[in-house]
Amino acid sequence: MVAMSLASCSGFSKLLKGNDYELKYTKAFEYYDAKKYDKALQLFEQVMPVYKGLDKGEKVMYYYTMCNYLVKDYYSAGYYFRKFAQTYPHSEYNEQAMFLGAYCYYLDSPKPSLDQESTNMAINEFEIFLSKYPDTQKKDTCNLLLDQLRLKLQTKSYENAYLYYKLGYYNAAAISLRNSLEDYPDSPFRENIVYYIAKSSYLYADKSVNEKKGERFDVARKDLAAYTEEFPSGKYIRDVQKMANDTRANLEIYPLLAN
Repeated sequence: MVAMSLASCSGFSKLLKGNDYELKYTKAFEYYDAKKYDKALQLFEQVMPVYKGLDKGEKVMYYYTMCNYLVKDYYSAGYYFRKFAQTYPHSEYNEQAMFLGAYCYYLDSPKPSLDQESTNMAINEFEIFLSKYPDTQKKDTCNLLLDQLRLKLQTKSYENAYLYYKLGYYNAAAISLRNSLEDYPDSPFRENIVYYIAKSSYLYADKSVNEKKGERFDVARKDLAAYTEEFPSGKYIRDVQKMANDTRANLEIYPLLAN
């Protein structure tokens, strides 16, 4: 068995170093069919420039990309699926390539706390795919995956803004939370965002110098009222009412500076 393994490795190494591209082409598909994708990948990579622009070039590029996908190099596969779709827009493989390209970026998408480049790429590629193939059988799958990807962006936006609140940077928190709400008005964290905008405004006013308290408590008053109006039975309503009462009392103390 060891001898056979060594002979096999030696034969593959010899194939890689050789110049018989027709043999490499044939063997690449044999390795692919045998699910030896790492070996098929190396051979397809060698023959791809040789057959570029020829009839075999389309098939080689598609299967080369599939090998990247099957060895779980999703970022590379996403790039080459997109390139394939651009190079061969009328290919029989085009629909599958466009879907898998988007799906690769979905698989490469990290948890919300990390950089979301792949998430944004996946959203963009799924939207392009659905635009080109609006009646695709994969439509429901795409929409489900898009919802998951958008939730990551919404989560990251909220958590980044909330971090300012936890650190006690209340003015920055209010600004970031407002931006998050503007970017994602349908965020699943909407009630939390509206509440922490109000609480950040209140705490920012409460910790301000006397000369600034009036105008800042007036901002807090509006933000607290916004929460009460949108969530009259919300989970934070008691705390909001308590802050609203204190805000009114402060505006009586600093009436000249209130808007």
